[in-house]
Amino acid sequence: MLSEGVRRDLVQRLRKIEGQARGIQRMIEEGRDCQEILDQLASVQVATRNVRRELAKAYLIRCLEEGHCFNDTGSLDSIVDLLVQV
Repeated sequence: MLSEGVRRDLVQRLRKIEGQARGIQRMIEEGRDCQEILDQLASVQVATRNVRRELAKAYLIRCLEEGHCFNDTGSLDSIVDLLVQV
């Protein structure tokens, strides 16, 4: 379970990404320059990577605080997989 502050932050970030995605759709519909569209897509990619990083960080902090990270090999493997994805 995420803390209220982390949850609020992630939702705010995702709403911003949602707005960026709608903006990109409009740009494509309007026939805007491909480079402008690609720049906006890169911004969305960075923003989603940052959301993923913050979510992983919150998960790992909670996991370590509650001490259930290393109870079995499966948990450790899933943490390593998570870190590789971020």
